[in-house]
Amino acid sequence: MPGALEETSAAFVGHYNHRRYQERLGSLTPTGVYFGRAESILGQRKEIKAKTIGTRRLLHGQTAA
Repeated sequence: MPGALEETSAAFVGHYNHRRYQERLGSLTPTGVYFGRAESILGQRKEIKAKTIGTRRLLHGQTAA
């Protein structure tokens, strides 16, 4: 299997750059930062978090009442 190392290395690099969030990059992928999508991604996360908190508060209010 002469191409096994190259195949495994390519899979690792792809995962590392496109899927693995980096704490030092603000929990973003290197690709997201490189292509200037950091603000957009963080904005989307903020919206999702706000909606989730709102839903949890609503559900908590219904079960507490």
